Amino acid sequence: MASISNEAYHVKLYGLILCGGLSTRMGKDKDELKYHGIPQSRYMFELASNCCEQTFYSVREDQKSSYNGLPKIIDRDEYQGPLNGILSAHEEFPKVAWLVLACDLPLLNLPNIQNLVLQRDNSKNATVFSKREDNLPEPLVAIWEPKGLRNLKNNIAEKRAFGPRQFLRSTEIAFVYPSDENVLFNANSMEQFEQAQLHLKSKD
Repeated sequence: MASISNEAYHVKLYGLILCGGLSTRMGKDKDELKYHGIPQSRYMFELASNCCEQTFYSVREDQKSSYNGLPKIIDRDEYQGPLNGILSAHEEFPKVAWLVLACDLPLLNLPNIQNLVLQRDNSKNATVFSKREDNLPEPLVAIWEPKGLRNLKNNIAEKRAFGPRQFLRSTEIAFVYPSDENVLFNANSMEQFEQAQLHLKSKD
């Protein structure tokens, strides 16, 4: 493993729950869906809070009233897609690493999140989940180091990267493989919502 700088040893880890997507395919806000008896955004917040010093919801300007009194970071609308939330958080706290979790991952659980955090490699730009079969980095179940986010911003400014996965594939990252790859299942439609519910019931 590469040596870790003194700065990296002291980088705090904060959690960021991405709730700002428009959920057009689902037809309703994915953060409000209930797979575990509570809104999905709250479930993901609780997962991250077990591993991070602080955790925040990442929300659009028009969502902030729904998160009154809760720790949140409002999208600055300077970027597209999930980068909007990730880089808005980086602007707010530029010296911390971020455990980024999308709210549309209903099968994600605490043991896998704890394993991701345990295997965090501060010397890399990010530590990411991936499936062994394709080895593609999953940017929305990942720990982004501050230097990685700085490099991402520079790449975007220089028009060398236009999305988080594209950037991750071109830079130094650490891969972590979940014990059950089903935890990376995205529920983006009502059909997938029902599939996830059936899967969870089969585990009861």
